[in-house]
Amino acid sequence: MMEAARPPLTAGKFVVVGGGIAGVTCAEQVSKVLEEFDVEEQPNTMLENRFPNIKVIESGVKQLKSKEHCILTGDGSQHVYKKLCLCAGAKPKLICEGNPYVLGIRDTDSAQEFQKQLTKAKRIMIIGNGGIALELVYEIEGCEVIWAIKDKAIGNTFFDAGAAEFLTSKLIAEKPEAKIAHKRTRYTTEGRKKERQTKGSAGNMGSALGPDWHEGLNLKGTKEFSRKIHIETMCEVKKIYLQEEFRISRKKSLPFPRDHHNQPVTTDKEVWPVYVELTSEKIYGCDFIVSATGVTPNIEPFLCGNNFDLGEDGGLKVDDHMHTSVSDIYAAGDICTASWQPSPVWQQMRLWTQARQMGWYAAKCMAAAALGQSTDMDFSFELFAHVTKFFNYKVVLLGKYNAQGLGSDHELMLRCTKGQEYVKVVMQNGRMMGAVLIGETDLEETFENLILNQMDLSSYGEDLLDPNIDLEDYFD
Repeated sequence: MMEAARPPLTAGKFVVVGGGIAGVTCAEQVSKVLEEFDVEEQPNTMLENRFPNIKVIESGVKQLKSKEHCILTGDGSQHVYKKLCLCAGAKPKLICEGNPYVLGIRDTDSAQEFQKQLTKAKRIMIIGNGGIALELVYEIEGCEVIWAIKDKAIGNTFFDAGAAEFLTSKLIAEKPEAKIAHKRTRYTTEGRKKERQTKGSAGNMGSALGPDWHEGLNLKGTKEFSRKIHIETMCEVKKIYLQEEFRISRKKSLPFPRDHHNQPVTTDKEVWPVYVELTSEKIYGCDFIVSATGVTPNIEPFLCGNNFDLGEDGGLKVDDHMHTSVSDIYAAGDICTASWQPSPVWQQMRLWTQARQMGWYAAKCMAAAALGQSTDMDFSFELFAHVTKFFNYKVVLLGKYNAQGLGSDHELMLRCTKGQEYVKVVMQNGRMMGAVLIGETDLEETFENLILNQMDLSSYGEDLLDPNIDLEDYFD
């Protein structure tokens, strides 16, 4: 960087902290409007090449001095800002800190570490019921998988029990080779990052995984079968034992359940490096444990000496212009908690898609404030919409797709073709409030419009989901 006897001082008009999707999107967007711009932490040099007015500093934040409008980084530099956007993401909630057999998967580095561990594994345990857990159980081959979830059904953040049942049948079926093609930009961090890893800083957080994170990773264990999964529902981790602790405890572990035909409960003869006792009292041994139990906003580096209002989920509260409670400081992505009065069919979820929307909108708000202009709420916050892929099915979630916050005053309409598609619509007073679409339904655009325009659909009744009726003709 720069050579100077005292800590170098750089004055950027705007500073963005964080190299994930929210930070990169924010940086790209603002750089189109403003002359000078700094991005803190770990995005790649591609940004500097594409946007000459962006300067990338590969260093973590040590301290934020909001009264002086100044950030101190680990390399001893000070960065003075006019406007600051915090996009430092979130960190995984690990079920157990400091245990070498517990792996959290949150970023590309931890995903690669997981792949390395998996090549030597005969059995693993996955704890958690979110998007990463869902993807993992489907992608892993040649390794026994015991999946422990605290809910009655899989993926309850995304689905109801009906959709979970539809997807569970796909888990049991043999996995086809053909994959859905992806058309999505990936942000990677390379080059200088590899050097840093050798300096014992492997614990540094990378940016969150996008929805195609397992592409290009060979998730194969040591055995020669395709998929062996056993799901333990309604339970959490009670205790983790290392091999020697378990031997001393004199407790017995269970073998991998083969089938459900009155199999007598036997003791596992195999000796494992680590054992997990569940709250259901069952104990299983495994090679390692994957902790995929969600994230907490990464706010610690910014709290000292600054008076941020925090949301109940631990995020930095932001208003409808992505502004925090501290002047000239904005936040976007997983680190923030949306604290405005939301649209009736939008809710915050810590997802890749929302990080990008928030980063883009925060940049717009920062630029407008700097130029003394006003800006309207971005349209992407009118309707919750998330497209992803689970078990090789396209999955579209719209609006209040799980009837969130609607109480008992709603009804559901369903259409399901086993192995092909699952369509669920949430209705309230004759109006569509949300939908879950699994498979190639081609209904997302029509449903998006019906939720947004809140048209009274009472007269259509069950015909709304009749596969012989072309809805697009109805509502064009």
